Amino acid sequence: QVQLVESGGGLVQTGGSLRLSCAASGENVNRLTMAWFRQAPGKEREFVAAFRWTGTTHYTDSVKGRFTISRDNAKNTVSLQMNGLKPEDTAVYYCAGGNGILSTVAQVTGYKYWGQGTQVTVSS
Repeated sequence: QVQLVESGGGLVQTGGSLRLSCAASGENVNRLTMAWFRQAPGKEREFVAAFRWTGTTHYTDSVKGRFTISRDNAKNTVSLQMNGLKPEDTAVYYCAGGNGILSTVAQVTGYKYWGQGTQVTVSS
């Protein structure tokens, strides 16, 4: 069993920055692909970024150049540095862990483990 706990959400003005962190515990965490998803009110959960166990990273187009995902295998953490935040980035952000099949890296169904979520609000 794997547990994921997010931290670092909050309220920020347009153009500001936030750093989200996810602490993972359990067996074989370093073999998981770790990702961030987000869900805005009334919308479906959507993919933001992933760091596969192979070392490759993936981003949804809307955050490329603004967000950076990183992981520290020694500490079992994955982080999301968010710069240039926009009001449309407002959502609950979820950390996720899965087996990392490339075809499902951006799909909710590709992940078995989920954190409780952390709110990110960007004011205009």
